[in-house]
Amino acid sequence: MNDWTTFGRVDADGTVYVKTAEGDRVVGSWQAGTPEEGLAHFARRFADLVTEVDLIEARLKSGAADASHSLTSVKRIRATLDEAHVVGDIDGLAARLDRLTALADEKAGEARAAREVARGEALARKTALVEEAEKIAAESTGWKSAGDRLKEILDEWKTIRGVDKKTDGELWKRFATARDGFTRRRGAHFATLDGQRKQAQNAKEELVKEAESLADSTEWGPTATRLKDLMAEWKAAPRAAKEAEQRLWERFRAAQDAFFTKRSEVFSARDAEYKGNLEKKQAVLAEVEALDVDADPRGAQNRLRDLQAAWHDAGRVPRESSASLDRRWRAAEERIRLAMDSAWRKTTPQENPLLEQMRAQVAEAEQRLARAQAAGDNRRIREAEQALSSKRQFLALAEQAN
Repeated sequence: MNDWTTFGRVDADGTVYVKTAEGDRVVGSWQAGTPEEGLAHFARRFADLVTEVDLIEARLKSGAADASHSLTSVKRIRATLDEAHVVGDIDGLAARLDRLTALADEKAGEARAAREVARGEALARKTALVEEAEKIAAESTGWKSAGDRLKEILDEWKTIRGVDKKTDGELWKRFATARDGFTRRRGAHFATLDGQRKQAQNAKEELVKEAESLADSTEWGPTATRLKDLMAEWKAAPRAAKEAEQRLWERFRAAQDAFFTKRSEVFSARDAEYKGNLEKKQAVLAEVEALDVDADPRGAQNRLRDLQAAWHDAGRVPRESSASLDRRWRAAEERIRLAMDSAWRKTTPQENPLLEQMRAQVAEAEQRLARAQAAGDNRRIREAEQALSSKRQFLALAEQAN
């Protein structure tokens, strides 16, 4: 730059020229100092221009700059270079700008291609998201997971760039339509579900009311059966809303527990009573079975009559023991009856057959009374006692007359 004659010159009248391959070109006028100072002034302008080109080139080659913007800047500088008021290697800078133009154009083409690829990828991603959203809207019944996925799709959608405005708007319209469709379908589902749950709640409230009405029942068998039926109906019924379901279940269970707890207490007390009754009946039966019917049939019969009252008064016994005791009692009665029949035949060989028939009827009436007492049936006991009393009276009269 100090050699002002290399790229420029100043005439005696102060006109400043820059030297180019096409000849000298006027770039300005300098009247404020020496020619060297004038050339230095215009050379600094040229240096500023070179610095701008250096920066553009550096950014372009590093990839930090937008190639299309760089291309525009290079073309702007190149277009004004022929008229620039500078002194310097204009031809060299022009050649450099031409090379940069080609490089920037190449980079811009690559950028456009890359943007086109990115646009295609972005379009494919958004299209895939839209199609997934439409599928969810049409088919999904996993309401929570589907709703969460639609939110994720929206978040991902916001990160995707590069789709042209028109296409992006069309895709967004499809996505919004799918999301709204899913929201409506989910709302309709839960509205229907709420209706079903309300119906289920009403049905279960009726079950609870009936269970609570049975909680204090003492009809153990029928009530237990009905409560079991109510439980089956409860399980078969749809579920109510969570809080209502839990509240109703607690009431239903409490009613059942109240009944079965009370029944268990009553059964426990009854079992204890029946166990005591069993011990009493076993003692009475042991005494009957120990009677020496062969030595004293009449005495055995009289003692049997006395023990029948004790047998009846002992009350009911556990079901599993009842049948065995009854069999043993009937066997003891039969043994005494047979002994009496044998004794009568020995002592009164010519006895009236009518007496034998009447005694058999009395024995049979005694057996019916014993069975009624074992069953605990008060009506049958009264009828059997009346029948036995009548038959004994007739037998006593017949025996006196004989």
